[in-house]
Amino acid sequence: MKKPLLTAALSLTLGLLIQGHAHAADYTLRFSHQFPAVSGPHKALAQKWADTIEAESDGRIEVDMYPSSTLAKPPAQYDAVKNRIADVAIAIQGYTANRFPLTQIVELPGIAHNATHGSCVLEGLYEEGLLDSEYKDTKPLFMFTHGPGHIHTTEKLVKEPADLQGLRIRRPTAVVAKLLEGLGAQPVGMPAPEAYQSVQRGVIDGVSLPWEGQLVFRINELTPKHTEVGGLYTLSFTVVMNKSVYNGMPADLQAVIDRNSGTTWSQKAGQVFDDLDQKGREQAVSLGHEIYTVEGGIDNPEWKPVLDKATEEYLAELEAKGLPANEVYLRAQELAISCH
Repeated sequence: MKKPLLTAALSLTLGLLIQGHAHAADYTLRFSHQFPAVSGPHKALAQKWADTIEAESDGRIEVDMYPSSTLAKPPAQYDAVKNRIADVAIAIQGYTANRFPLTQIVELPGIAHNATHGSCVLEGLYEEGLLDSEYKDTKPLFMFTHGPGHIHTTEKLVKEPADLQGLRIRRPTAVVAKLLEGLGAQPVGMPAPEAYQSVQRGVIDGVSLPWEGQLVFRINELTPKHTEVGGLYTLSFTVVMNKSVYNGMPADLQAVIDRNSGTTWSQKAGQVFDDLDQKGREQAVSLGHEIYTVEGGIDNPEWKPVLDKATEEYLAELEAKGLPANEVYLRAQELAISCH
């Protein structure tokens, strides 16, 4: 009796192995990003994209997620894709200074009104070929921005530029650093995931972040004073894929990737960040925080001269390097009107 049972068990095991092999994915993509696994950007954007790719490829493409910078540190996400440490990643261009200077023009004051709007402008610049020179070593799938960046402080409420004098404020990029320096602050560069500990330990006096970042990285717990300067800045992001991985796929699977690239996903990303902005602000209100909104935003006479000067200096620096900064800035302003 034992031999037939053993044979049956072996047949069943072999059958399961063959069946499992038959349904194994042809390609497994490692998707890396900096956002916590419990956060909206992970669940509503990165994981949603992964699930869509798996479904539309009938399981032939599988996506393994690496949130919370488990595969690469925030500034290294782009190179992780370039060097095949990751196959797909959400990269923040401004985390590597001077590498994406034309892309970062979208970060300047007054370009983006919210995340969906900024995403429309940035994706438009990319699709028109104005940013091609900055992405030769990867395949960008789509670009987007977060919503308006604001100033959030631990003790001192900022109402005018003079209030920023000497305050150590976390800044995301060199572009935002230039703005904060002009306003009198001492910008301290660091990725968003590092901000909580720095505020908690008193290394910095506050942060520049959108409301989304305040929520996702729990900074609302530490900064009860908030200053909204409408149009102050935004931050650019890109979802990029390793070129050789994409090029090695058959045409039908490339088509799945292509369908989930471009404007549609750029706008989906923007909507995710706009929704999180609303939740982040609502959280601050519910906590009884003090929120000061600067009348007129960046056009307020106290703020406008400083911000205009910082913008002009940034564009002049790029032009001096032979980059078509004024052309890209002009087109970004035009797109900002047509994207409404």
